[in-house]
Amino acid sequence: MATLFSDTWINELKDAWNQDPEVSAKLAEIGFNSVITCGYKDDEKPTCVFTVENGQAVSAGLYNGETPDWDMRASDKDWMKWVEKPLGMTGMGMAFTTGKLKFVKGDFKQMIKTPTMAVPFVKSFALMNQIGAE
Repeated sequence: MATLFSDTWINELKDAWNQDPEVSAKLAEIGFNSVITCGYKDDEKPTCVFTVENGQAVSAGLYNGETPDWDMRASDKDWMKWVEKPLGMTGMGMAFTTGKLKFVKGDFKQMIKTPTMAVPFVKSFALMNQIGAE
């Protein structure tokens, strides 16, 4: 099992993303393109990045100065909790409202109101559970 947000881990997430039609195929239907970063709340920069083109994750790795469209941050404790038990739609809303899940970049409120984006986004948290982390 890979360490959360390591190069190995983010590439495992990329592969799981591409293999899951509820994520990649649904996002391909809407022509979703994005640079997505994630990391820890108190860090100045995100830890890892992956790039999505037409729903498919085409690259992943450690953050190296890319300009994100979406940048998600949380504490290590919360990330690990969500790896163990993925967030659903309600939990996602609560995590955002309480500040446990912070969007440094990206419009969470608009995304969550758009089912074609919200469902794959929530499903991506289940992928984190699928690959696990230490």
